[in-house]
Amino acid sequence: MNNQLPFSLLTPDLVLDALDSIGLASDGRLLTLNSYENRVFQAGMNDTASLIAKFYRNARWTTEEILEEHHFVSGLADREIPVLPALSINGSTLHEFNGFRFSVFSKQGGRAPELDRPNTLEWMGRFLGRIHAVGALQTYVFRPMLDIQSFGVEPARYLQAHDFIPLELRDVYRGVIVHALEGVRRCFDRAGDVKSLRLHGDCHVGNVLWTDEGPHFVDFDDSRMGPAIQDLWMLLSGERAEQTRQLGALLSGYEDFYDFNPREVHLIEALRTLRLIHYSAWIARRWDDAAFPAAFPWFNTQQYWQDRILELREQIALMEEAPLHC
Repeated sequence: MNNQLPFSLLTPDLVLDALDSIGLASDGRLLTLNSYENRVFQAGMNDTASLIAKFYRNARWTTEEILEEHHFVSGLADREIPVLPALSINGSTLHEFNGFRFSVFSKQGGRAPELDRPNTLEWMGRFLGRIHAVGALQTYVFRPMLDIQSFGVEPARYLQAHDFIPLELRDVYRGVIVHALEGVRRCFDRAGDVKSLRLHGDCHVGNVLWTDEGPHFVDFDDSRMGPAIQDLWMLLSGERAEQTRQLGALLSGYEDFYDFNPREVHLIEALRTLRLIHYSAWIARRWDDAAFPAAFPWFNTQQYWQDRILELREQIALMEEAPLHC
């Protein structure tokens, strides 16, 4: 497999030929779905319902890491937890065609969940508790850990080493990053010894599809080892009182299936801070992909970095406040 293959080579004809190579005959209808990290297509099929084809970004995950995530999600589906596993075709969930690795999934409809409704959050909490109960049964061997080094220190170092930050803001950004990471470490110290388990990893509202049967959790591409609160905090929004209510609703369902360590609330703002740093570096690392300058034209402007500095300063203050009550 060529790790340098750009997505520009992934033409519609190549996508259809890739599907044909594993015995899936498309009727030629191909719809590009919203995805920046990978490339995802809805393909109309001759004899079955439409399928979803996901082509992985080269050099991001190893084959072992992808298959490990597939095994986790398949185990969840086997327990009737509403997730979307990669389909096993010809005895495998991962395929390769012309240097591109890809997987195929059933199409799952749904809408965004209404997180302002307590019963919706409680319902989602029940399934997250079930996901974590399974996630705690084994550890990932190949997939990485969500930690300060990989989500904070290394991304910040990359941004500062590759001239993405305007010259007049570099010293300010460097100073803010130092204080932000110090705050993150203090939060982790206050949380103490927190258990790591296999997570969804990117459990925001865009990765939950709601139907009359409840939530369906999709896109485990960022799955890794980490604290349980990582899959909960991204579902919280609004003022402190509102986030406290939302967390309570989530946990009321969650703890029916898995015990939540209340000390993990010390990590909420720390994990939010790490995500902010990591997100900027994610865009920077993908800047040679033509889709990124087109999608994020405001990146690498002075206003963007001024906003990030302000954002991190706000996080530094929030990390010094008492955590949410649960």
